[in-house]
Amino acid sequence: MTTASETRLSCRTPSPVEPLPHQLLAVLGQHRMATTNQLHELLRPGVARQTVSAPLNKLRRDGLVDYTVLPASNRSRAWYLTSDGARLTKDFPALRGRPPYPITSATAASLKTPHTLTVVRTHLAFVTDARRRGDEHGHLDWTPEVSHPLSDGERVITDAVMHYTLVEGDDRTKLRAFIEVDRTTMSSERLASKLIEYARLWSYEPQPAGRPRARHPGAPGPVWLRWYPIFPRVMFVLTGASRHVLDNRISDLQAMTAEHPLVGTLARQVPMGAAVLEDLEGSDENASVWVPLTGGEPQPWTEL
Repeated sequence: MTTASETRLSCRTPSPVEPLPHQLLAVLGQHRMATTNQLHELLRPGVARQTVSAPLNKLRRDGLVDYTVLPASNRSRAWYLTSDGARLTKDFPALRGRPPYPITSATAASLKTPHTLTVVRTHLAFVTDARRRGDEHGHLDWTPEVSHPLSDGERVITDAVMHYTLVEGDDRTKLRAFIEVDRTTMSSERLASKLIEYARLWSYEPQPAGRPRARHPGAPGPVWLRWYPIFPRVMFVLTGASRHVLDNRISDLQAMTAEHPLVGTLARQVPMGAAVLEDLEGSDENASVWVPLTGGEPQPWTEL
C-alpha cells in the first residue's frame, strides 16, 4: 500500500519516463559537476545507489562524462561532462542558451570542485525541503553562474538563480531568488559588496543610443525585466568557518544594508536574508533559520 508521504515524494521527483542517462547529462550540463551521492539524491532518492552509478559508468565508457576523485573522501567521485558530452547536451531543450563549459581534465575538475559542489549542496537543501513540504523545486530549477549586465560593460554573476513554486492547497506561488554561496574564502567586506552589485542591477536601466541618461517616457525599464517579472529575492548561504565567524559575516551584510543608500532602497523593496548551510541541511521543513538583512528575528526564507 502506498502511503501519502510516498505519493507526495513521487510527485516531486524527476519523472522516470525520461531516461535516467538523459537526466544525468542534463544535470551535469546545468550544474557543471556533481558527486555520485548528489546525483542520486537529486534524481532517484530512496532507491539503490547502483541505479545511478551504473548508467554513470556507461556514460563514461561512451566518453560523455568523466570524474575526479575527491581528496579525503573514501574515493568519492565528482562527475562532469567531457567535450563530447557538452556538445551533445547543448541542444537539450532544458539547456538551450546555457553556455557549455566542458572540463578538459581531472586536474581542471579538481580546481572547480570545492565551490561547485558546495553550490550543489545548497541546491539539495532546497530540493529536500521542497519534497517535505510538497512544493515544486526540481533538479533543473536551479541555474548556477548566471550573468546579468550592468552599466559600462560590467556584469554581476550570481552563484545560482533559484525557481521555486510554493504549493498551499490550490494556491501556487512562484518564488525566485539570487543565491550567493559563501565558503569564507573572500573577505567579509568583499562579500558584503555583492549587495551593491545587486542594488545596481535592480536600478540599472539601459538608455537608448543618442538620448541623455535621464529617464524618458516609454523607456524600456530596468534590465532585469528581460528575465524576471519581479526582482528575485537576494539570499546568502554561508559555510566553511566557525559559527562566530559566520555570524560576524551576516552582521556585516546587515551593516551594508543599513549604511549603503542604494542597498537600503533595494532592501525596502526586495526580501534579503542570510543563513548557514549546515542549518539548512539539518532543519525541519521551512525552518526559521534565515536572518533578514534588514534586522529582526530569523524566519523561513519564504517569509523574508
